[in-house]
Amino acid sequence: MYELEPVENLVAPALIVAFQGWVNAGNVGTEASDHIVAEGAAVATFDPDALFDYRSNRPIIDFVDGRLEEVSWPYLTLRRAEYARRDVLVLSGSEPDWQWKAFGRSVADIATTLGVVEVVSLGGVPAATPHTYPTPLLTTASRPDLIGPDEQLPEGLLRVPGAAVNIVERALTDAGIPAVGFWAQVPHYVAGTYYAGAVALIDRAARHLGITIPLDDLVDRVAEQRQQLDATVAAQPDSQAYLERLESMAAAQGEIPSADDIAAQVERFLQDAAEGEEPFGPGEG
Repeated sequence: MYELEPVENLVAPALIVAFQGWVNAGNVGTEASDHIVAEGAAVATFDPDALFDYRSNRPIIDFVDGRLEEVSWPYLTLRRAEYARRDVLVLSGSEPDWQWKAFGRSVADIATTLGVVEVVSLGGVPAATPHTYPTPLLTTASRPDLIGPDEQLPEGLLRVPGAAVNIVERALTDAGIPAVGFWAQVPHYVAGTYYAGAVALIDRAARHLGITIPLDDLVDRVAEQRQQLDATVAAQPDSQAYLERLESMAAAQGEIPSADDIAAQVERFLQDAAEGEEPFGPGEG
């Protein structure tokens, strides 16, 4: 299923996992992970034939002057980023369609071989949260002692459709590797990549891993997107009123809603939409 390149001199390697697809609202997980690994060299590659349904993850075909020039297949790659205090391995690409259990075991085998000491899952979920507030993060962990008392944890039973990133995390924890997950709550009305959410994940992952990750041009992208969203809202009175409702709810909840609060907000949003109160959609069109 995979090919592993020779790797030497890894220092306290941590594994970051983020996939395109489910649980990646606003592309925040993959945007953050790609930024963290930057131009890092590939450590392992996976056989796409073993993992993808090409009818749902179709390869991209380039034609030049009517001639088929190149085929770009969906991919999953493990890459290495070297920071001052430790190494970070990043597993990213399209969420696989097939063999999740075998894939999880393969990742666990690689992690064990390379001496990975911890894993961090990154992703995003749509939420009734305003873009004018800091991006709230939900945290999951394989052990309570892995996170601080100020973290926002989903309380009680939270039953959701599974993602491949969850199966990989489970395989890694079964192999004895501690795991945490950071999940950005992305404003449900934002189309495309939500850069503020990606920055929030990068910052949180960096603090957890004890490393410094420069943000570079992501800061400018956050500012540009904020201006675009503000301008869209300002031009639509109904959108402005809806945003003010979200801001009021966020302020009443201390800016970081609980899992139950998020569910209640989304339910209210869906009910309002059914009654004809359409939400706005900055970034669309």
